[in-house]
Amino acid sequence: MIALIRNEVMKMLWKKKMPLILGLLLIFVSLLSYGQNYAYERNIEQFEAESGTAAFNWEGLTTQRLSELEERSQNEFIPEEVRASIDREIEQLNYFIENDINPVTPTAAKFNVSFAEQGIILFIPLLIAILAADLVSNEFSRKTIKILLTRAVPRWKILLSKYIALLIMTTLLVFIIGLTTTLVSYLFFQEWGFSEPIVTGFTLFEGTLNSDSTILIPRYQYTLLIYSLVWFVSIIVASITLLISVIVDTSASAIGILMAALIGGQFLQFFLSDWELVKYFFVTNLDLTRYLTGSYQPVEGMSLNFSITILSVWAIGSIAISFIVFNRRDVLV
Repeated sequence: MIALIRNEVMKMLWKKKMPLILGLLLIFVSLLSYGQNYAYERNIEQFEAESGTAAFNWEGLTTQRLSELEERSQNEFIPEEVRASIDREIEQLNYFIENDINPVTPTAAKFNVSFAEQGIILFIPLLIAILAADLVSNEFSRKTIKILLTRAVPRWKILLSKYIALLIMTTLLVFIIGLTTTLVSYLFFQEWGFSEPIVTGFTLFEGTLNSDSTILIPRYQYTLLIYSLVWFVSIIVASITLLISVIVDTSASAIGILMAALIGGQFLQFFLSDWELVKYFFVTNLDLTRYLTGSYQPVEGMSLNFSITILSVWAIGSIAISFIVFNRRDVLV
């Protein structure tokens, strides 16, 4: 088993898709870091021009942001869902000002977490799909599956070695994402920010933001918490991608199916949020990190524990079906 796992890991490491994944990651992180730094500098210039002072302070910029949000919230033409989101952001910013917590100045730690929060529902699953899509389907498309199955090794052990190797590579990829976002963003912001305090534990109760259970922790602890959730979601997506790879014959088909599910799930969540079955779809439950800010409740009755349970069921079901299909699938070469 160890030899099989080692062989599968080396196959994934030496394929051309690893440089592709790293290249995509580096390009997106660099562009987003540059854009965020550019926007921050423009905001400072605008604030200094309007206030007539060269002494920048984050309280003034946060107050300016609050004024903009309050003005948007009073617009009678915006949807109620958008208004509720704006009102929750207003409440959070007021909380930060009252407790002397800087939510404005960008740092590598803030960007690291922000990238994970924004990428967890689409970009990171895309990287996982590129990594895992050809894990089994490539063996069929290249006609190497028959050679693989001629070994004196049961089929289930071959698939298990592939899955364990996928878990190892998925864990490595999440680590690379965290390391890359931190180092690249630091080149732009020149601030680490891991020792800064951050507030978490906001909850939603009947559409109202509740800060009674909030706690103040160092940002490095919050970062570890966020990436633990990212790792969990990545494992779920990898498990589902394995099933797709077992069923289809090409990696392009596997990537296409997963991306269609991810994008289609977002449409279902947006247009059919009142439909009870939507909350049981795995895409609806991927955005686990937003539960920590109290700004996320896509379907009534959902919670962090609910989403973790639903995702676990999807992963276990995908793995079970993968082994059943792989053991019964005919091999014609």
